Amino acid sequence: MKKGLVRRVALRGILILSLMHFGRSSFAAPLDREALAGMIVPPYALGEPVNNNGVWTLLNSGGADAGYVFETGPLAPLPGFSGAHIDMLVTIDRDGRFLDVRLISHNEPIFVSGLGEAPLRAFLEQYRGHSIRESLVVGTPYGDAGNGSDLVYLDGVTKATASVRIAHESILAATLAVAREKMQGIAGGPPVRPDAAIDEKLDWAALVARGYARNLKITNAKLDAAFKATIWARDDPEAAGNPDGLYLDLWAMDIGPPAIARAVLSEESFADLQRLLRMSPDDEPILVIDAGRHGLVSADFVRNTAPDRLSAEQDGLPVALRDADMMVETRDGVPQGTTMLLRIDRRLGFDPTREWTLSAQAVRTHGMLKPELGSVHFPLVLKADQKFFIRPDIGAAMPPWREAMVARKWDLAVFGLLLTGLLAAVGPGMRRLSTPTVLRPARLGFLAGVIGFVGWWGQGQLSIVTPLAVLRTISGGGNLAVLLYDPFSLMIWGAAIAGFVLFGRGLFCGWLCPFGAMQEFAHHAGRLLRLPQWKPPPIWDERLKAGTWLSLAGLIAVAVLAPEKAETAAEIEPFKTAITTLFKREWYYIAYAAFWLLLAMVTFKGFCRYLCPLGALMALGGLLRMRKWIPRRVECGLPCQLCRVRCHYGAIEKTGEIAYSQCFQCLDCVSIHDDKAQCVPLVLAARKRAPISMGIRA
Repeated sequence: MKKGLVRRVALRGILILSLMHFGRSSFAAPLDREALAGMIVPPYALGEPVNNNGVWTLLNSGGADAGYVFETGPLAPLPGFSGAHIDMLVTIDRDGRFLDVRLISHNEPIFVSGLGEAPLRAFLEQYRGHSIRESLVVGTPYGDAGNGSDLVYLDGVTKATASVRIAHESILAATLAVAREKMQGIAGGPPVRPDAAIDEKLDWAALVARGYARNLKITNAKLDAAFKATIWARDDPEAAGNPDGLYLDLWAMDIGPPAIARAVLSEESFADLQRLLRMSPDDEPILVIDAGRHGLVSADFVRNTAPDRLSAEQDGLPVALRDADMMVETRDGVPQGTTMLLRIDRRLGFDPTREWTLSAQAVRTHGMLKPELGSVHFPLVLKADQKFFIRPDIGAAMPPWREAMVARKWDLAVFGLLLTGLLAAVGPGMRRLSTPTVLRPARLGFLAGVIGFVGWWGQGQLSIVTPLAVLRTISGGGNLAVLLYDPFSLMIWGAAIAGFVLFGRGLFCGWLCPFGAMQEFAHHAGRLLRLPQWKPPPIWDERLKAGTWLSLAGLIAVAVLAPEKAETAAEIEPFKTAITTLFKREWYYIAYAAFWLLLAMVTFKGFCRYLCPLGALMALGGLLRMRKWIPRRVECGLPCQLCRVRCHYGAIEKTGEIAYSQCFQCLDCVSIHDDKAQCVPLVLAARKRAPISMGIRA
C-alpha cells in the first residue's frame, strides 16, 4: 500500500473515532418514573416501586392499589433473535389479568425495518383482557383442535415466529415471577433440575408404590355423572352403553430423573430422551399414558404443539405443556395405551418437586347445525421426589448471555470446525488449495455453506450497525456484555478481527460474508449465461472504490446527527433483505438487493468494491496485517502483468505489488503463481530451460 494511502486511511480512522465519541449509547437504560407514568393508560396511575427489579404498584382512579406495573427486561431478559432482549411494559390487575402490554424497545432485525413495528405492537394488543391463569400459546389451532380446548391462541406474526415467541416467553416469565411473589406469596428462585448423580435401580412396581407414577381412572359412568343435569348429559352414546368401561385410565410420571426414566423406557428410548435433554436442558419431561378412550388429544392435534385436551397448573397459575414430538417405547410391565411425552420449561417457574395438577379435559357437543361445546376436567395431582433434584444457589443462576451461548452451542461448534478448516486451508494449505483443479470447486462449496449455514441458518451476516453501536456504547460508558447475547455473530467478528492480523480484510470479505458469497455465485451465473462483462477502466475503478468510504462517512454522520434514522440509513447494506429476511420484504427493498446481485452478474462484486461501508471498515482493520502473505516473484509486474489483468478486485498494482486493502483473498493470483502452465515467468523458464528467481519481493 502506498504511504499516502496509508496516511489517508489512518486519518479516516481517527476521524471515525473522533466522531463516534459524540455518539449516543445504543442501549437504553430502564425507564425512569416519569417515562413509566406516561405509558400508564388512564384511569390508572403509577404508584410506588415495590422491589429493586422494576416492579411498581398500579393505582386506580381512587388512589387504591389496583395491580402491578413492570418491565420484562429486568425480570426476564431472554435474548431475542438479534441477541438482545425485547423490553415490554406489562400492566396487570390484582387478579393477574392483563390490562396492557406495550413495546418499550427491541432490536429484532425483522421488526426494525423489515416488517416494521406495527405487527409486533398488534401482537401485544392481544394480551389485554386475558389472565395469566389462562394457558396462552402463540399460534393457531389446526382443524377443530381449538374447539373446546383450554388453550388460548394468540395469533403470531408470519415471518417472525422466533421473535414473537421470545416476546411471549418474556411476558409470561416476567408476569409469572410477579404473580408468584406478589399474588401467591411464593418467593421466586432458580429452577430445580434433575440430579444425574442420584441413580438407583427401580421397576414399575416400585414407581407405583412410592407414588412416582400416579394413576387416574374415570369410568363412563363417572363421566356421565360429571355432565349430569347439563344439556350434554345424553350426548355420549358409548358412555351410556358401557357405564363400567374406562373413559380415562391415565398414568403420569416425571421422567426427568434418570432412575425413573430407566425404569419406564426401553434402552433406545432412554438414549433418545437423554439426547433431547442435552439439547433442551431446561425442559422437564413428563410421560403420560392413557389406556382408556380419552386419547390425550383431539383428532386434529399437531405434534410439537401444546396438547389441546391436557392442561396443567401450579399454585393456581397455568403451566405451559408442549409435546416433545418423540415416540417412546416402554418396558415390559408398564401399562400400554396412548403414550405422549410432554415437556415443561422450568425457567417459567415450574417446580416439579412441589404439587402441581395435570388435568384431562372431556369435551362433548350438543346439537347439529350450531353445536354447543361443553367440557369437564378430571385432575391428577403430581409431585416429584425432592431427592432426585438439585436446587441451585441463587448466586449460581446462569446469566442471559451464557444462556444464549448454551442455546447456540451446536452452531458455535459447527462454525468453529468450519473456521478451523478454513484457516488451515488458506494458511498452511494455501498452495495445495490454490491448485487450479481444486480451488474453484473447493471455494464455491465453502461459499455455499457460508450462505446456507452462516447466513440463512445462523443469521451471522455482519453489519456496519454493530461496530457503530459498539463505539457509541464505549463513548457513552455502556456495557459491551450485551454483545454476548448473540454469540454466533460475535464469533464471526472474532474470526474477522483475527483475520486482520493474518491476512488483512480478505478472510471475512472473501470467505465469510454471506452476501459477498451470493454475489460471487451471481458472477458465475453471469459467466454461464455468457452475459457481457463490464469492468470499469482503472481510473474509474479507483474513483468508484471511494464510494465505500463515502457510505461509511455518511452512516457515521447519521449516527451522530440523527441517531433515530441510523437503522434506516443502514439499509444501504442489502444484507437484511437478502440474508435476514430471505427476500420477504417490501418490493423496493427486494429490488435494491436484486439490483446488486444482477450487477454482480456483469461486474464482479460491485457492491463489495464500490459501496459497502462494512468493507471500508474491514479495510481499516486490515492495517493490522503483520505480513505480506501472497507470494511474488521479481518478474511480477516487470514485465508480467497476468495476475493484475485477471484480478477481479483490482488489488494488484502495475508494479506487481498487492494492495492488501482491496484484496479479498480469492487466491486466484496464488493459483497462477504456482501453475507452470499459466505463470509467464515459469512458462518462459521452462522454454529456456533456465532457472528463475523465486524470491518474495519486499
